[in-house]
Amino acid sequence: MTRRPLGYYVHHHGAGHRARAEAIATAIDWPIVLLGTGLGAAGIDLADDRPVSGRFDGMDDTASRPAALHYAPIGHEGVRSRVARIAQWIATERPALMVVDVSVEVAMLARLASVRTVYVRLNGERSDAAHLDAFRGATALVAPFHHELEMPSTPAWIRDKTRYLPGITAAAQEHPRQDDHILIVIGRGGPPGDGAAIAQAARACPDMHWRVIGPATAPTDQPANLALAGWVDDPACEIASAGLIIGAAGDGLVNAVLAADRPFLCIPEDRPYGEQRATARALHALGAAIMLETWPSPDQWPSLIRQAKSLPPHARKRLHHSHGLDAAATWLATMAAAAVDELEPVA
Repeated sequence: MTRRPLGYYVHHHGAGHRARAEAIATAIDWPIVLLGTGLGAAGIDLADDRPVSGRFDGMDDTASRPAALHYAPIGHEGVRSRVARIAQWIATERPALMVVDVSVEVAMLARLASVRTVYVRLNGERSDAAHLDAFRGATALVAPFHHELEMPSTPAWIRDKTRYLPGITAAAQEHPRQDDHILIVIGRGGPPGDGAAIAQAARACPDMHWRVIGPATAPTDQPANLALAGWVDDPACEIASAGLIIGAAGDGLVNAVLAADRPFLCIPEDRPYGEQRATARALHALGAAIMLETWPSPDQWPSLIRQAKSLPPHARKRLHHSHGLDAAATWLATMAAAAVDELEPVA
């Protein structure tokens, strides 16, 4: 059997999409090629499709944009270049399968180019026409979260088509927990942390050691029990060592917290389709985290920390799959092999 490559499109907002792709590429027993913006030598590096100026939220305001698309600006050279490059790669390499993480437009392009697609479906209310068409056109859907975190409003046909694969980017690590250490995790997809507000929280809990990883503004008066570490090489190790985690509700951080089985104060960030809010609400309802709508006032922190630490560990443990990465890699390789069997021979 000819092992035609598996293409994996990587969205360039935040770090979670690339982390999933690179983890799967390392684990899978099948030829795989990553395609995305900013990949460098790691794959097929596509031209940037973001607006030259202004905030990019994945949609454009072109009046003539079809309902089946989210982002199709007119006259954008980057968009034109990346569409041509993806189509050229498909025509030359004839991939067995395209994993799309995430882009309605790339999923439609691959399907138009006669390639089976597996669409990575994030949480949130994705009932718009474009998402539904991408879901219908896909051979299968992947959700990088536990099925119990699914929104109740998700239709049955979407659930039935979805393979739920939590734990793709998070493996449990053995590190002694330091119960008096609080770790704040700030990712790439949102604004930097408010150093002044974090300093107030640390001063309100002087018996706790506070540490921030990721970008944060420097407070004018930093207390002795607060450390701003910036970017670190091994955030999973930091998470596993802490006594409590504070952060947003992106898939990467949620999976890492669940894998480490650490108490979690979750403050979801605004994302299209309410992705993080849906995950945070489900975690809260299942007793796996305390959800906070906004950053608390200093006097609230001692009580919130006690509440989070009192949550039962089993609520977190059952939402994690310790072999999620291997399960994802094996399943995708099986899908690719099945697709190859159906491809016509090369003339």
